[in-house]
Amino acid sequence: MTKRCCMIALLLLVVSAAGVSADAVDDEFSSANRFYEKKDYASAIRLYRSILVQGGESAALYFNLGNAYFKSGDIGRAVLYYMKARRLDPTDRDIIDNLAFARRFSRVQMEGVQLNPINSFFVSLVDEYRLADLAWLSSAVFVLLMLLLIARFGFAVAGPMIRMSLVVAVVLLVAAATLTAFKYRHDYLTRRAVVIAEESPVYTGPSPRSDVELQGAPGLVVEIIEDSGDYYNVLFENKRRGWIEKEFVAEI
Repeated sequence: MTKRCCMIALLLLVVSAAGVSADAVDDEFSSANRFYEKKDYASAIRLYRSILVQGGESAALYFNLGNAYFKSGDIGRAVLYYMKARRLDPTDRDIIDNLAFARRFSRVQMEGVQLNPINSFFVSLVDEYRLADLAWLSSAVFVLLMLLLIARFGFAVAGPMIRMSLVVAVVLLVAAATLTAFKYRHDYLTRRAVVIAEESPVYTGPSPRSDVELQGAPGLVVEIIEDSGDYYNVLFENKRRGWIEKEFVAEI
């Protein structure tokens, strides 16, 4: 067999394996859904997590996994996977509603204190948009600006209309790029986690010998500020800070 034939055979083998793998994942997902419908939530969770281990990721997978954990009484992991689903698809009302509903079951409720109105304003602008959508918008405005610049300086198109269009395009590009950068920082660069342990004391320092600042509860969302050994320094939504053991939380 020639080298070229070997390469073609290898490529066909890889493509075939990918197809089989995709079919296997689909079958596993369907099986997990059937277990869920039969209220066998433990089996459904096992299969959903198996798909994750294989590299599968989607808003639907995270959403169904969140539902299974919620039905099994695990509020912390339900909130965790609902938030993972929302990050992939912030437009899905079922995900948003189920997340809000699940968070009501946390035995500790923390009302958010908006200390930074500018940050809250930007969150309200980008919260219901996918990062990819904002990136495409920025790219489209950039292309429009380039076309206008070519028309103005390449083809010597003059007049108040082209000048106004250039100004508008620059403003739109700055706005779109700013929102895209903020969305990326807020959703992907800022480390957030969900408390998943039933008992999760939060200390004033990274040691069990420190004073207890407060008691966490499953479903609480925190921002990870730093880590030290086996502890995270976290910021709660009511702006209280403390140190919590890493095993008590799961990063989103």
